Amino acid sequence: MGKLTLIATSAMGLEAVVGKEVKDLGYDCTVENGKVIFEADELAVCRSNLWLRTADRIKIKVGEFKARTFDELFEATKSLNWGDYLPENAEFPVIGKSVKSTLASVPDCQSIVKKAIVENLKKHYKKTSAWLEENGPFYRVEVALLKDVATLTIDASGSGLHKRGFRTDQGQAPIKETLAAAMVLLTNWKPDRPFVDPFCGSGTIPIEAALIGQNIAPGFNRDFVSEDWHWIGKDKWNTARQEVEDKANYDQPLEIHGHDIDHRMIRIAEANAEEAGFNDLITFKQMQVKDFTTRQEYGTIVGNPPYGERLGEKKAVEQMYREMGKAFEPLDTWSIYMLTSNENFETLYGKPATKKRKLFNGFIRTDYYQYWGKRPPRN
Repeated sequence: MGKLTLIATSAMGLEAVVGKEVKDLGYDCTVENGKVIFEADELAVCRSNLWLRTADRIKIKVGEFKARTFDELFEATKSLNWGDYLPENAEFPVIGKSVKSTLASVPDCQSIVKKAIVENLKKHYKKTSAWLEENGPFYRVEVALLKDVATLTIDASGSGLHKRGFRTDQGQAPIKETLAAAMVLLTNWKPDRPFVDPFCGSGTIPIEAALIGQNIAPGFNRDFVSEDWHWIGKDKWNTARQEVEDKANYDQPLEIHGHDIDHRMIRIAEANAEEAGFNDLITFKQMQVKDFTTRQEYGTIVGNPPYGERLGEKKAVEQMYREMGKAFEPLDTWSIYMLTSNENFETLYGKPATKKRKLFNGFIRTDYYQYWGKRPPRN
């Protein structure tokens, strides 16, 4: 098919992290709000789905145009090369969204795009029937209108990329795997150094650290909707999956610890780690953060502690932040990274952050507080 325009969608605040991942895969890209755009071939659809740790999903852009009227939307959609992507029996539901656009009725836009694609495919496949059998591979089409510009895409991921395929249970208020991976990637951690999550919950951050530490692609254990697309083909997917296997460093020793105050979460975390294949690499233990001590040096602590946003929790959480600051105070060679929405965190912790970065945990605006430890001596 030649060059494709791919879009890796991103949570707010993670666009630059996704962009770096795309560049690390070997593709030039443009970073915009909520997405990273890059030109690539069919193999890139497979590789980006398998490898991107912090992107939400991969989409293929079919076309983009101005559309202020339903006629404009219909005709421009109908003129696109849908036959290059969709077989004549494709199942293709249309979803949509509209922001600051004249065409504000999303259901109407979806219906018009659907009709336009049907007309296009009937002509392309020389069909004379009034409708098409939709009993083939799945292609979810999206019409997204922003300031009267319509962008038409096909979702190449299926389930969101945060679904790695090994979570058995998640407990309450789980952090998304994509955000957890970004939190690890934004640190100075190296796989030969200890890594600790003192608020591990269901084990998401330690498991993402293990995947990163052994260079295991986050999508190695799951399927993608585009694996059934004829124009990509099984050979390219086999090539991409073989690359995943070849680049994994299963022999890399890791020392990763996850702690949590709730023994039930420890059991869930252990089950999730076992499902991911890391039960022998990650150690989980019931522990309060104030009790953490270590004689090791140059480690990394990454945590997503309670924020104290629920009624009755604020005082207890603020006290826990104070206790955490005292427990971590002796760890001058350790780098510490904490994600919270509490704007008084630095005061409560007892120390200003070296750096902080705005991130969103779902719809909650948070700051990622970074405390950099001393650098290890050069050999």
